[in-house]
Amino acid sequence: MKLALFTVTYCGFWYKGRALSLKEQIQKAKTMGFDAVTIETKRPVAFPADLGQKARKEVREHADSLGVELAAVETMSNFASPIIEDRENNILMVKECMRFANDLGVPIVKIFAAWKGTMRINGLGWYPEEVSCKPSPTHLQQWNWCVEAIRDCAKWAEEYEVTLALQNHPPVINYGYEDALQMVREVDEDGVKLCLDAPLLGRQDEEYVREAVQECRDLVTLSHYGSLEFDEGPSGEIIRRSFQGRPHVNYPTFTRELKQIGYGGVLSSEECSPVLENHQYGSIETVDRHVRAALRYMKKIAAEA
Repeated sequence: MKLALFTVTYCGFWYKGRALSLKEQIQKAKTMGFDAVTIETKRPVAFPADLGQKARKEVREHADSLGVELAAVETMSNFASPIIEDRENNILMVKECMRFANDLGVPIVKIFAAWKGTMRINGLGWYPEEVSCKPSPTHLQQWNWCVEAIRDCAKWAEEYEVTLALQNHPPVINYGYEDALQMVREVDEDGVKLCLDAPLLGRQDEEYVREAVQECRDLVTLSHYGSLEFDEGPSGEIIRRSFQGRPHVNYPTFTRELKQIGYGGVLSSEECSPVLENHQYGSIETVDRHVRAALRYMKKIAAEA
């Protein structure tokens, strides 16, 4: 089991400061002690249309020179729109991301069933509170559109030598593991597996976390952990804070169960919400503190597992 840095963390969206380029993030991952990088396919860091063959080759060579694995390409797909063109555009985007992954030698492409999107307010990132559309579809309609679109994307998975990993992320899919697992079963394609994230399980009691990993044991191919709830104290000690009033994520049980099922993929560190201190956006140095503390914590519990 390896630890990775997800490039959303330093994309210049969630903190005050510039985005780090893909090459800079690979270097940062090496410097901080990560084994790998997972790549968000979004501007300004790694939008596939902005990176031609020469740039892709340079990124691959840069990662190889530093001994940093490129573990996954991560899309921002949304297959739940009632607008036909929206769904078709997302299918095409995922296909281009599979091509991008193939050019980089990356074996996994993460997908959402329904990503609700992001927005900028005064130049900094936020999530829209609500996305409305007319006509308003039913949950059943959205579910079946997602299944149909993922099946379409799976047609190209073998061609581009990638595995699609569906994340257990709302909406359409509810918190937990059950909906994501059911959707993968309904898609019923060999090239579609699961991205199972502990923070998205909802319940964090040991019995449920163990059940989630064991039920998904044959499908888990990618996972993330959140750095935002971690920080460093004045003496360098690791501090853990509650994120949005939620209980602490049960990473000890989660990592122990991943090892028990023989999971050999990555746990990717992500900071994908506004980095706030006293209700003001923090700096990139704030992000660094969070990422360092979370990495130390995850290395410790992985070793203990």
